Amino acid sequence: MTIKQFLASAFVIVLVFSCKTPEARKPISKSSDSFIKQSININKAVVKREESLIKAIIKKDSSRTYFASKNGFWYSYDQKNSTDTLQPSYGDEVEFNYNIISLDNDTIYSRTELGERALIIDKEDIFSGLRQGLKLMKENETVTFLFPSHKVYGYYGDNQRIGKNIPVKSVVTLNKINTNETLTN
Repeated sequence: MTIKQFLASAFVIVLVFSCKTPEARKPISKSSDSFIKQSININKAVVKREESLIKAIIKKDSSRTYFASKNGFWYSYDQKNSTDTLQPSYGDEVEFNYNIISLDNDTIYSRTELGERALIIDKEDIFSGLRQGLKLMKENETVTFLFPSHKVYGYYGDNQRIGKNIPVKSVVTLNKINTNETLTN
């Protein structure tokens, strides 16, 4: 084999191996979903503990009738409006008063401190339990809600007086509903 033939065959070999498609690199470390599974288990335990705490309060309070909402909280009427049928829905403005108290009946935020609020349903930021609870109410009703923490301020709390994973009670009075049609006229 001459030098020309050797160089030609080496060139062909180099050319064949250099045209190979790049291979994907293997990850250095494997990530597992064990953290996610652990977080799910912790959250399930928190929800179960809070629900059993709320159910114990309901069982002890025989003077009231509590209803379980499809949204994961419980409520009882302090003052029921049996004559009206209008309940707020998306885009309606509501005026209401409320407080936030612990499940041991210690005041966290008083009705006076929070004042009367007006908000447009599903368009303004308020904790999910209250937003969903207002939709169950009629004008001039007062309702006591028992909210598990995931319906209030959840894992983070409100960064002021409500800590993480704290279920609360709230007494809400719906003073007025301005329907979406009223607001646009």
